[in-house]
Amino acid sequence: MMPKNQNGVGQVVKKVSIVLAVLVLLSAVAIIAIGPAYVTHAPKMAAGMAAKLACSSRYVSGFSEHLAAADLESYSPILAQVSLDFNDTDHAVTARFLGASPSAHFVPGLGCALDYADKSIREAVQVPALPVSDALWPAGDGVNPPHPQAQTLLDEILKQDNAEGLQTRALVLIKEGELVAEAYAEGIDPQTPLLGWSMAKSMTAVAIGRLVQQGRASVASQTLFPEWQQDVRAQLSLEHLLTMTDGLDFAERYEPGTDATRMLFTEAGSAHYALTRPQIHPAGRRFNYSSGTANLLALWLMNQVGGSPQAVQSFLFNELFIPMGMQHTVFETDSLGVPVGSSYVYASARDWARMGQLLVNGGEINGEQLLAPDYVRHACSPNPSDNGRAYGYQLWLNEGDAALRWPSLPVTACAAMGNRAQMVMMIPERKIVFVRLGWTAGDYPTDDRVSRLLAF
Repeated sequence: MMPKNQNGVGQVVKKVSIVLAVLVLLSAVAIIAIGPAYVTHAPKMAAGMAAKLACSSRYVSGFSEHLAAADLESYSPILAQVSLDFNDTDHAVTARFLGASPSAHFVPGLGCALDYADKSIREAVQVPALPVSDALWPAGDGVNPPHPQAQTLLDEILKQDNAEGLQTRALVLIKEGELVAEAYAEGIDPQTPLLGWSMAKSMTAVAIGRLVQQGRASVASQTLFPEWQQDVRAQLSLEHLLTMTDGLDFAERYEPGTDATRMLFTEAGSAHYALTRPQIHPAGRRFNYSSGTANLLALWLMNQVGGSPQAVQSFLFNELFIPMGMQHTVFETDSLGVPVGSSYVYASARDWARMGQLLVNGGEINGEQLLAPDYVRHACSPNPSDNGRAYGYQLWLNEGDAALRWPSLPVTACAAMGNRAQMVMMIPERKIVFVRLGWTAGDYPTDDRVSRLLAF
């Protein structure tokens, strides 16, 4: 039992921390000229974000409690004030901040989700096992000895990145279908599932492409949801959602109370929140990067393959992950069991490289044509919008706008990209796939790093 004087000190420290947190919030209000709604939403948003990400960091990636907390704190000084309680017995995390105390639980195969709905929904899902194989990559996790020049390049990039504070954790280079080199930071290995953030969008588009290849869907499909039948949204096509030219009102701003943070951290159903957003621009005319749209794609996919959490996971694993040779991948869901197509795929660097190889190789991998070549071509082609054409089917493109996104790279380069500078860069004409995973708080020198690999 703690002595009285120590307990008193602890209470003082706790009160000081709360005061500091309030001051941080009030300072934010004063600095960026936002209203009381910011303060109203901030505790629940901050605690929800902390519980969800810390749970996945600990029980999906296998990180320490310290690293899970440090990764959170890199986002905002507010998150440094959130108290995290890890329960390794129940595989759960509870976050406490200014009266808000959400929790998140881990379910094997499905990862973590906030406890905003009955946990039995997710616990009832039986996720197929990913066969572990030592066959040569991409069929399994076997690799040949690294190419000396390529290995030297990746070692140099990893060392430089981390000397510059970029926190690179994994690098993998594929050329002509072979894993030629890889490099990992301390504590990370080829089996570590790492968060791809918005690279989940690209994985969602790949899953939809599989459905199209099977003849079970068309990118021209309309009336995508029953809730849209009686309004203008009935005219939106699947391709409008894939290219984020749907015109829906969704703010991709990560502040308390905005669409993105409410959807991911304070709602039971991420896609169901996005489903309520009205259309404010004509379809096809305006590009608007939207995690809400990506989650609508995931919900649409689930509806097409059976409408249940079990059906969508069975589809993802049996029709995509297992044929691709995935070894260490988790596609997390919200608390209702719908895959969070905007943000929450955890996969090893080698598995992320498999997604890139599938696209670079025209939809074929391990001897199976999982995607139609025409779907892949459209996925990597500019959209027809008036304001942002360098975006395909949930993929960022080098070409399409007035200037190249990556001036030093071939025009055909395209990439899955996510927050904290996650990247699967694909250069089809060179048969190159480059994976970079890490936790960069600012910008990452993508053009410089990838262009250095072209000399190989």
